[in-house]
Amino acid sequence: MKFRGNCHLYAFTTVVFWSLAFVFTRIASQAFTVFSLGFLRYLFATITLIPVVLVTKMRPPRLKDLPWFIGSGFCGFFLYTITFTKGSSMVSVATGSVLIAVAPVLTACWARILFREKLAGFQWLAILMEFTGVGLLALLNGSLSLNQGLLWMLAAALSMSLYNLFQRKLTRSYSGLQAATYSIFAGVLMLSVFAPGAFQELKGAPLSPILNLIALGVFCSALAYATWAAAFSRAPKTSVVSNYMFITPFLSALFGFLILGEGLDLPTALGGSVILVGVFLFQFGGALLGHWKQV
Repeated sequence: MKFRGNCHLYAFTTVVFWSLAFVFTRIASQAFTVFSLGFLRYLFATITLIPVVLVTKMRPPRLKDLPWFIGSGFCGFFLYTITFTKGSSMVSVATGSVLIAVAPVLTACWARILFREKLAGFQWLAILMEFTGVGLLALLNGSLSLNQGLLWMLAAALSMSLYNLFQRKLTRSYSGLQAATYSIFAGVLMLSVFAPGAFQELKGAPLSPILNLIALGVFCSALAYATWAAAFSRAPKTSVVSNYMFITPFLSALFGFLILGEGLDLPTALGGSVILVGVFLFQFGGALLGHWKQV
């Protein structure tokens, strides 16, 4: 079982921070509206990354690659922020988790078409198992809700899957930090259309939502997207990284229990266990099958 350049470590680090984002967003949204929250989150991420660019003397993108960074910023930050935040306000956390879990499936399908990346039979089985685990987590809790928020969340899953493809493309020529940084810069420029209202809300916001907003920007955005891009730059296939997104619903429920005091019940434990087994099968099933054949 080889951890090719630690792509697994980078990917897992990212999904931990993205899972925490559900908690931070819930607290921050007490003082900020949907679009203000999206803009300010990535503004704080940008403020965090600018010193990194200067200290590391990061080279700017080549002119011919600007469309790729613009596309990455649009899909991963502008479009995703609007669709995800809007959808999250209209469906339960469980429902949102199920719908966002479509993203790694879509990513695998896109990668198969565009990059000719093939998945073994046991990997498709693992994806089915992971998606089933997410469904169990939601359905057994009786919290699945259907409304127009469903369309917003599906659009968010689509935009994230496209962002994954842009990052796969960019990390072939740039470091993970460069790919994430300049994508965030492009995204925050697009989100700046919401700046006037965002700054107005920021002036009157209590300390707790502001601190959670800063955490969203620094840890769940700047650091998380940098480690996500680093994972793509080290992974043999796009789906090796995107598959880790299936862990997010379970970790979100776990952090909700630990930080917000939300219930952690049998359905959560059952669904989470199925997801984790599926992720393990996807990543290391090939090595296990090879070992069994030798035995």
